[in-house]
Amino acid sequence: MAAIRPSVLLKESSVTVSIADNCFIGDGNTKIYKFPNQHAKFKDNHLRLRLEASRESIMMTQKQENHKPNVEKLDHGQDQFCKMKERFLTFKKEKYLKYIDHYSSLANAQAPKFMVIACADSRVCPSYILGFQPGDAFMIRNVGNLVPPFKNGPTETNAALEFSVNTLEVENIMVIGHSCCGGIQALMSMEEEVSSSSFIKSWVINAKDARLSTKTVAANLSFDQQCKYCEKESISRSLLNLISYPWIEERIGKGVLSIHGGYYDFVNCTFEKWTLDYNSTSPKSKGYNHTIKNREFWS
Repeated sequence: MAAIRPSVLLKESSVTVSIADNCFIGDGNTKIYKFPNQHAKFKDNHLRLRLEASRESIMMTQKQENHKPNVEKLDHGQDQFCKMKERFLTFKKEKYLKYIDHYSSLANAQAPKFMVIACADSRVCPSYILGFQPGDAFMIRNVGNLVPPFKNGPTETNAALEFSVNTLEVENIMVIGHSCCGGIQALMSMEEEVSSSSFIKSWVINAKDARLSTKTVAANLSFDQQCKYCEKESISRSLLNLISYPWIEERIGKGVLSIHGGYYDFVNCTFEKWTLDYNSTSPKSKGYNHTIKNREFWS
């Protein structure tokens, strides 16, 4: 295939091109065929070709620019995994190999003292803020750190509870809530008794009793203040829901299991901890009366 150089076209106002038999030239849109024993002479076509060349150049530049962010995103994602790799290798060197005997024993069995139910919020990591080490706590995290009542049927949360209590025989169950909880905000924003196809709303409705109590007690407060109140109220309701599980109540009654609440305020970096007083609590009575003990405030 013969090709016309744009540099030549831009310099000359008239171009004579000899074309071999059975050949054509062009860019796919404009084709010039050879006629036997003739020369094709083109005058004043350089302007049209310049415009077409400019258009193609702009299109190529746009394609490159549009492709560039994707490359940057890909590189950024790879960079995150590089950092993750560095953190893992640091853990292996400074933790795993340094305490190899401990990790070897964990490879054979686990015997945690705590079962922790915390929120899935990325800002709330119980192991990080409370110093749980591998083997210390059996843990599950869900939206709103909720414990559904026993009557609501199986979920991944009560499956984890069953395993930790009946198989691992943990000595403590701790429900940890936190400030600025999106799950609680979703709960407090819901319309009254409105069914929804939203997975989030279908889940947080498990804390509807906490919502109702908050609307009654804190009706004169702002929405943000109501949410803060409900964040703590939902923890108390989850502790009461724990007692609705027969095998949990049985072990609490025997004195081999305690249930605790915790509230992490990451705005001010404070932590509240309390224990449910089972002997003074009547979760099945009207009003869900309960008493707490051993309340502490860490700041």
